[in-house]
Amino acid sequence: MNYYHISAEELGSDAKIPILKLGDSGEVFYEMALEMIREIKENNAAGKKTVLICPVGPVGQYPIFVRIVNHEGIDLKNTWFINMDEYLYDDETWIEKSHPLSFRGYMERNVYDKIDKALLMPAEQRVFPDPADLASIPNLIEELGGVDIAFGGIGINGHLAFNEPREGLSVDEYSRLGTRVLTVSPETRTVNGIGDLGGAIEAMPKKCVTIGISEILSARKIRLGVFRDWHRAVVRRAAYSEVNAGFPVTLCQRHPDSLIITNANAAKRPF
Repeated sequence: MNYYHISAEELGSDAKIPILKLGDSGEVFYEMALEMIREIKENNAAGKKTVLICPVGPVGQYPIFVRIVNHEGIDLKNTWFINMDEYLYDDETWIEKSHPLSFRGYMERNVYDKIDKALLMPAEQRVFPDPADLASIPNLIEELGGVDIAFGGIGINGHLAFNEPREGLSVDEYSRLGTRVLTVSPETRTVNGIGDLGGAIEAMPKKCVTIGISEILSARKIRLGVFRDWHRAVVRRAAYSEVNAGFPVTLCQRHPDSLIITNANAAKRPF
């Protein structure tokens, strides 16, 4: 665990996942939004589709993205947003869009409803993993010719989307995990309960549907934004520890074009 003692100045040196160090959180979100915009504009100019895997957490990039799209009149008709995950009720059905934790509701209210309707992609190109049709995401990705960029954050236990640690699996076995329904780990429920429900851990959903680590790793680029206090430890473990299924983000070390984008706060030493 010597990586926990890497200073902010040294962070990124000899890292197994490249790290882009920026100033405040706004810069992290701006960089993520610009990556989205650049990819869409380049593909539009070439007459190609744009396929993005999108998180709801981090979300600070979306207001910037929406503003640039509307201001510049960027056409999204040939763009697909594949969202990473959604919470489920105990019977393994989607929580309602009106639920305060619903990622589907968040994207609808804060992204799609705010984009000029003349620019917005059709509803069928705004996709979430469906617990009743788990094959739909990998099938869609194959049909579209792959994912251009997978955006996301990193959970406190290293999860990407809701791909929680699996200590008993080899790295190769874990990397093949696809879209599935699973039980959210106690660590993730606790952190999310603190951040999203004022500490009401018992009110957090216990089930979710998530795209697989295989879908994330299949993207041509991976971009992960970190900015919280506890990301100080997470970013170091992600970029410097050994690849293992017990901290899933480490699998990005084997990806040819992955990048962690951190603010100055998360770049600080954890202790």
